[in-house]
Amino acid sequence: MTNKLFIIAACGSALAALLHLACIVVGERWYRLMGAGEQMAKLAAAGHPYPTVVTSAISLVLLVWACYALSGAGVIRPLPFLKTVLVLISLVLLARGLLFPLLMPAFPGNSMTFWYLSSASCLLLGSCFAMGSWQNWHRL
Repeated sequence: MTNKLFIIAACGSALAALLHLACIVVGERWYRLMGAGEQMAKLAAAGHPYPTVVTSAISLVLLVWACYALSGAGVIRPLPFLKTVLVLISLVLLARGLLFPLLMPAFPGNSMTFWYLSSASCLLLGSCFAMGSWQNWHRL
């Protein structure tokens, strides 16, 4: 039986990855729209590689997380260290969602809309990963 929470986690992670990739493709306008900050938008507009490298890395991580969610759901074969990785993904997302006030000073250009939406998304995805892991622990 497929775990719906892992399917939601996979879809959410894949969607977040696609939104990050859209920032690379569309450029400065989407960096601004997504609340990444004026500095990232200006660097993207200037053709600097930094926004592309950072955004690509985030997209890659999110796509790997989507694969682990699909593996946890039983849609694809079991990936290495499945239980451990699913727990770590849960912890990272939940920590990011809850502890954003501590991160804000390190990224002063990000908008409050960015912080609230991304933190809520992290909490939702982290909860799906955590509850999916808990529900399927015996078969992972």
